[in-house]
Amino acid sequence: MKHLGIEVSVKYVPELDPGFLPLGKFNQAFLRDAKQPLDVAVERAGGQVAVYRSFIHGTAEMAEADNYYVDRLVKMLLWMKGGFRVYLSGSKAVYEAVKAAYCVGGKRAFDADFMSKVYERPFEVVYTHQVPEEKSNPQAVGRHLDGCRIGFDAGGSDRKVSAVIDGQPVFSEEVVWHPKTTADPEYHYEGIVSALKAAAAHMPRVDGVGVSSAGIYIENRTMVASLFLKVPEDLFEAKVKDIYIRAIRDTFGDVPYVVANDGDVSALAGAMSLEENNILGIAMGTSEAVGYVDGNGNITGWLNELAFAPVDASPRAMEDEWSGDIGCGVKYFSQDGVIKLAPAAGISLSDHLSPAEKLKEVQKLMEQPGSPAEAIYRSIGVYLGHTLALYHHFYGFRHVLLLGRVMSGRGGDVILEVCKRVLAEEYPEVAGKVHPTLPDEKARRVGQSVAAASLPELA
Repeated sequence: MKHLGIEVSVKYVPELDPGFLPLGKFNQAFLRDAKQPLDVAVERAGGQVAVYRSFIHGTAEMAEADNYYVDRLVKMLLWMKGGFRVYLSGSKAVYEAVKAAYCVGGKRAFDADFMSKVYERPFEVVYTHQVPEEKSNPQAVGRHLDGCRIGFDAGGSDRKVSAVIDGQPVFSEEVVWHPKTTADPEYHYEGIVSALKAAAAHMPRVDGVGVSSAGIYIENRTMVASLFLKVPEDLFEAKVKDIYIRAIRDTFGDVPYVVANDGDVSALAGAMSLEENNILGIAMGTSEAVGYVDGNGNITGWLNELAFAPVDASPRAMEDEWSGDIGCGVKYFSQDGVIKLAPAAGISLSDHLSPAEKLKEVQKLMEQPGSPAEAIYRSIGVYLGHTLALYHHFYGFRHVLLLGRVMSGRGGDVILEVCKRVLAEEYPEVAGKVHPTLPDEKARRVGQSVAAASLPELA
């Protein structure tokens, strides 16, 4: 394959998506002859800085390839680490291209606006002769099982709550709710309080509360979350940013609490069940939800919103409707990934079905041996093998926990088998370091809400 003058060698190509060009393979090929140093840094809350040192070609002939490589690199760093400011050194021309992309009307205007809202700061791209030094502040949260705790897990279609005493769940409840389609934040608040009170009724006292919730949370505050999609902006500011803090304090007073992204809590649950650290959790459901627990067992405070991080360098890759970008993880590792491949597998899905219902139809077909649906899961397995090598380059994880509806049933087994084969044959230097697994019974017993309950440390 050739892209922007770069020859890329790929052995495993998805049978239903032959145009797929793994971004990691493109990057490797690009860097083979790139000699001009270029440094990128992204700054996020609390003065934390992530630094990535790389190279470009720096010639007029390779300017388009240089700009593309850095565009994808900056995007990956922003959605992995988060940031309101990007620093670039080494090439004024590349800096000008990135700055033009991340302005109003630029091709990355969505990303700039999103990061600005998350960090409540204007987004900017800065040229500098030397990028700032790396600075991080990972937090040791979770794995605290002493006392009487509540774990609350807020999803888009149901909410779960557990009462946990000294690490043992004594009560669990799952309630259907509709947060994404409700504009009144009182609905969300009352649902949260109702769940907390239901769990509290099964314990002699409440020592702490942990919350696992879809979205981005900084210092326990809701910065961006699809759960509150319909809430008007003024009400979001007044009623949603501190919704979990208010619900906990109004119900229990001054008890310890922690609010964390559900992806990070999934990774924490995996770490607790495997009794290991350095884990990336990937949940393939409505979207691609990702969490990470580092080598010391800490949650990093990074965004880990890899649904918006690029994985496919093909110029014909599918567009994400929300961000307007192409080739991002959400179209490969979610129900959207299954649905987009169905026509190529000869499977027709009714337009009257919801995305979740379409996924169920494909899963039913997978129950039949020799089903054409098998090609869908084999193709996703190829996507995943290539992409785990890319993710490993940035994270350096050792374990990968694969979760979500897409990974359930026989399809998940097919994805895992093909993924391991791609890693072994295309990336042998990575395959020996990475262990992708499905959750076992112990992981299911630990569960998301129990892991959430372990978040706060008691005084």
